[in-house]
Amino acid sequence: MDDSVFISYCVVAGSFLFFQFLFSAVSSRISLKVCNGYKKLSYAKQCEWDSRIVSNVHALIVGSFCLYILVYDDAVNADPIWGDPFQVKMNVAITSGYLVYDLLLFARFWKLMSDPYMVCHHFAVIYAYGYVLNRGVLPYFANFRLISELSTPFVNQRWFFDAINVPRSSRFFVLNGLAMAVVFFIVRIAVIPSYYSQVFATFGTEGYIRLGIGPQVAWIVSCVILDILNVFWMYKILYGFYRVVKSKPGGKPTRNHAD
Repeated sequence: MDDSVFISYCVVAGSFLFFQFLFSAVSSRISLKVCNGYKKLSYAKQCEWDSRIVSNVHALIVGSFCLYILVYDDAVNADPIWGDPFQVKMNVAITSGYLVYDLLLFARFWKLMSDPYMVCHHFAVIYAYGYVLNRGVLPYFANFRLISELSTPFVNQRWFFDAINVPRSSRFFVLNGLAMAVVFFIVRIAVIPSYYSQVFATFGTEGYIRLGIGPQVAWIVSCVILDILNVFWMYKILYGFYRVVKSKPGGKPTRNHAD
């Protein structure tokens, strides 16, 4: 194992411990102080609340780092398959540690927080990012996928409002729903044509051939799975927003799986 791979896995371990610490020792204490509704939640909802606080912290760290790399990392932008991957590997390592923490959280609280779609998402990402950590390949494309994290805080805020019974017809709920739909569309759906045009542009190049069949399959299969999930979630967001807008003032529509 070379030094860069060793450092990457140290960051994965550190990331896992950091996010686990936030969930176990920090989130609940802060939430009790800043939100009166937190103490009224059931144990199951408190667990999910804490997990979403951690999710927001991860999204802000990784999303910000992602934008920095996209703008300033010339080596990665010049060679999206084999460019110097160090900064991207650090960002991917942070995300990988978070994903391991989150999968273990699902396993521990499956009866309370079961989400098979999110588990599929996590395994697809870890499968693909393993090649980035071990071989340093596809740094541009690996980092580009992380731009999707910028929509996470809005998704979580919608859940927070629901958990403390903020009326779905309230101004804050509707504005957050609108922002969530717009940002989710921009960072997860609107970028699909541009992303795949860049993917297709690499086919047949020397850099692409050097990858070998393993990374090629991991790259393409994981991208397809993630984008199917993104389109599915976009549908749920739009349908949920439609139901909020069409509900009677002060009312709260019956929840279903599209919420």
